[in-house]
Amino acid sequence: MDNKQIILVGAPMDSGKRRQGCRMGPDALRVAGLEQAIADLGHKVADWGDVDPDQVDLPQDSHLFSLPECIGWTRALSRTAEKAASEGTPIFMGGDHALSMGTVAGMAAHAQQLSRPLFVLWLDAHSDFHTPQSTDSGNLHGTPVAYFTGQSGFEAFPALPATIPTDRVGMIGLRSVDPAERTVLEQKSAMLADMRSIDEHGIKAPLMAFLDRVRAENGMLHVSLDVDFLDPSIAPAVGTTVPGGATEREAHLAMELLHESGLVCSLDLVELNPFLDERGRTAKLVVDLAASLLGRRIFDRPTRSF
Repeated sequence: MDNKQIILVGAPMDSGKRRQGCRMGPDALRVAGLEQAIADLGHKVADWGDVDPDQVDLPQDSHLFSLPECIGWTRALSRTAEKAASEGTPIFMGGDHALSMGTVAGMAAHAQQLSRPLFVLWLDAHSDFHTPQSTDSGNLHGTPVAYFTGQSGFEAFPALPATIPTDRVGMIGLRSVDPAERTVLEQKSAMLADMRSIDEHGIKAPLMAFLDRVRAENGMLHVSLDVDFLDPSIAPAVGTTVPGGATEREAHLAMELLHESGLVCSLDLVELNPFLDERGRTAKLVVDLAASLLGRRIFDRPTRSF
């Protein structure tokens, strides 16, 4: 990703779940110095500002939280992602994880135009493979992977320009997955690496195996980084904390390996809720991780004081 045009896209989406605060995520990442950190690595950076959702004339659903708003975000972000991908390497600053319904759809359309397969690396404590029918909470931030892999039940959402086959999805950091979700994902051959396997074998082995597949198929890679991939002791600013997440060193290693692969075409930074942060420490860590993915070496990291 050397000497790329990096395009920052704010996605202040707070419609995918009932607990509010993620709409402040894009500005928190800006304040934490994301643009400067990227520019310091020699990349050109353009901040396209924040996306506005399309207006959708649908009644609210009695079970699904903010369904019309989520559909509007999906439409707007898909369109923006496809445009940004044609001009550079987009980084989508969220916002809750429902935004990935739009960002992945747009990136899939872009990859299809290039006649290349799109793979998705899901760095998350959760698999987000519920459908609108299977979610108990009604929070749509638990459904994006089911949507962009073409599962049934999303008739109200925009038709996908290209679906992502489930075997092109790699999930690392899992530790809160409903049994029904896991059964279906295993049947559909998704690459699943939970924290138990990472404890036993490290984070490098599953990641490198997945990257080898992307490379072998001349694929493009979209990375979706949820703050709850990280252990809450180092990243408290998330409303869905699950103990036992990735350490700071494991997360940086993953980012460094992704950079060295040269396969990453786009990045989501999601579920940052600054209202829950401690003096900006989570936002700063997310900025540092993005910088590692874009080429910052371990010796180049700034010393942080909190």
